[in-house]
Order: sequence, then structure tokens, then C-alpha cells
Amino acid sequence: MDYIAIAEQVIKTCKRKGADLAEAYLASKRELSLKVRNGKIESIQEASSYGLGLRVISGNKLGFAYVNDFRPESLEETVDRALEFARFLTADENNVLPDDPGVTEVKGLYDPGLSQVALDRKIALAREVESLALKVPGITRSAGASYGESEGQIVLANSLGLVKSYRSSGCGFGLGVIAEKGDQKSSGYESCQRRFFSDLKPASEVAVRAADKALQMLDPRPVKTQRAAVILDPDVAYAILGGIIQAINGERVLQGASFLAKRLGQKIASDLITIIDDGTLEKGLASAPFDGEGVPTLRRPVVENGILKGFLYNCYAARRAGVKSTGNASRGGFDSLPGIGPHNFYIAAGKHKPEEIIAATDRGVLVKEVTGYGINPVNGNFSGGAAGLWIENGKIAFPVKGITIAGTAEEILNGIDMLGSDLDLNRSRTAPTLRIKSLQIGGE
Repeated sequence: MDYIAIAEQVIKTCKRKGADLAEAYLASKRELSLKVRNGKIESIQEASSYGLGLRVISGNKLGFAYVNDFRPESLEETVDRALEFARFLTADENNVLPDDPGVTEVKGLYDPGLSQVALDRKIALAREVESLALKVPGITRSAGASYGESEGQIVLANSLGLVKSYRSSGCGFGLGVIAEKGDQKSSGYESCQRRFFSDLKPASEVAVRAADKALQMLDPRPVKTQRAAVILDPDVAYAILGGIIQAINGERVLQGASFLAKRLGQKIASDLITIIDDGTLEKGLASAPFDGEGVPTLRRPVVENGILKGFLYNCYAARRAGVKSTGNASRGGFDSLPGIGPHNFYIAAGKHKPEEIIAATDRGVLVKEVTGYGINPVNGNFSGGAAGLWIENGKIAFPVKGITIAGTAEEILNGIDMLGSDLDLNRSRTAPTLRIKSLQIGGE
């Protein structure tokens, strides 16, 4: 099926029927998933889908409709529905479409050989990672192993002359295991995601990390409520990044629903902290040549050496704010309107090895797990449950569970005094190991 031709024809139909502006966003996808437990295949699912989302603007009124039937009569009906919906909505001069014909060159988005890798090999990978983990002393049960992949194409065309397209792929595998000691049970999970099948980590590496995560949390001890250093493992980086992403959302900023709304150009974090939003990273899991509206993607610092440099915008929010789109229009699929979201979003690496950060800590906790966690994007408060490894005199002493950590975003971001060199850019939202000098830890 010629998806580009379909998108262009829909735009022509919109113009013929009187739309001032029109945009066709077409997405096609193939997905495969399989699950293994105790060496036996529990499920294998493969599905393909495609569809087209249509935005029309008429008299500054926006109408939206979508369809997954590409017969000419169905596409024409979708155009009619979108135009009809627009009639009932309120005119808004901020309803605009981009006209930038540029496309960012991004390498390594699509693995043409992914679908050619034999299914037997993918099943064997899931079985192997589970088998290797179960051989680790202390690991008693498997919570299951899985493999998944997807590949697809995005086509975007609009009435201002944009016609853009790209293909992408992704694959990954992982497993969960359980360690038991007496009446104790502790779980661990590890996974690996990549654009290319050949770039996946060896099963042995993933198996060992899953087992280590389960085993290291056995025999936990309580700690007293106190102020102490808090070290965040890269696995829980989202505890900080999630709230920041929401707080720099341009729509939230316009609504006054962000604790960073009035902080542009001001110091909000330690000088060590630079936060990057990068849609151009080679083989990045959230990289793309253009965003969900066709605006070319960028690599840009949103925080640089602790200074807030900018917010994330799609075309609508940017027009309202009197700025240009930052290429951060996000789509949940062809059946949704553009929102605002990051690409590869990360805290830039520091200079310390994780073991150096631990050795420099007299007393504190290395956080490995979090629950109910994050920075509140409205008021900047930070609280939640945690588990990890207690540190005394620069050494891991024992595991701790059931503690709470609380503070404010300002206290946390400005309190970061050591930053690790262990940044993994194979994750779309990530950070290196980092230490917050002192936070309130709730225990006994």
C-alpha cells in the first residue's frame, strides 16, 4: 500500500471540500510479543495495524477524525466527519500547522533485518535468559521471561506542502526472578531494549542483573528516621525526571500548573546538572526525524549547569506562548491529537564512578526501588516509598525496605553534589547515578 499517496490524496480531498488547512497523520505497525515461564511458551502474539488521523482547520475551528479503513469512500467519509466536527467547535487563532519542510537526519532508527530473525531464535533468547537466571544460587523461581518487537512507518502530510515519512523499529527482552531465604521473598527484574536485534545485550548479562537485584534485597534491616545522603540508582532516575518533564510542558506552563512556570533563565538546580532533550540521538529509542506535527527534531538543553533554559512546545502551545515549536509534539497514535512530550530525555553524565560516590558517603541510602514516587509538577513537592542499600562509612552495609523519602524539588535538584559517569543512553528517560547531599528519610 502506498501510504504517502493515500495521505496526499486525503489532503487534496480536504482542500476540495473547503478546509483552510488539513493534516493527515498515518501510522502503520507490526508487533510481536511472546512470554516464557519455566522454559514453556505461555503466549505468542503478532498483529499488524494501520490508520490515519485527520486534522482540519476551517475558520480557525479544529476538527479531528480518524479511520483504519483506507477504501476511498471511507477516507472521504472521514474528511466529511472532521469538517462537520469543526463546525461545532469554537474558533481559536492558535490552531495552526507547521510549514517547515526540513527533516533531521537521524541514524539507526530502523532494523530492516528484524522481521527476518527466526522466531525460534527469539523464543530461544527468552528461554536462555530465564534458564541462566535460575542457575544463580539463591534464585528459586521465575516470574517469567518475555521478548517483544515492533516496526512501523509514520507518514505525515499537510496542506502547507509538508510530506514526510520515516520507518522505525525496536525490540527487547527481559525477565523477573524471585529469591527466597526462609520466609523471605525478594524479586528482581531486568530488561534490555534496542533499535536493532544485533545490539541486544547477551542473555547472561541480563540474567545476572535480574538475579543480583533480587538477592541484594534479602535480609533487610530497619533504620531510624533521620537526615542522610540519598543516592539514586539509574534504575530510579524517573523519580526525578518524570516531574520535571511535566513541569516543563509548555501547556502546563501556560496554565500556571507548573512549579517552574516563572523560573525561566533562573538557577533551579546544582551547577552539575544539565538536562538534555534529544530527538536526534543515533539509535535512540525516542529519536525521530520530525515530531508528531512534522516539525524537525532537535538536541537542546532544557537545563544547563543548573539554569532553566526552556520549555517543551508543540505548535498550538507555542503559538499561544508567542514562541516557536520546539519539535515536541507527541502522538499516542493515529487516533489522538498532538500533545507535548520529550524525546530522549536525560541528565548528562558526571565524572564519578558509582563506587566512588558510595565510598564518599559516610551515611545514607542507595535507592534501588521506588513506589508512588516523583516530583509533583504543580508544587514541586517530592515524596514516596523506597527500598535500597544502606551505606555506612563509605561501604554497603545492609538492605533497607519500607522507608520513605521526602523533600522539595528545589532541595533535591540543588542538593545534588556528586554525579556519576554511568549514563546509559539506550534508555529514553535516564540519568547517571547521582547523590543528594541530605534529605529526610523516614524509618522507625
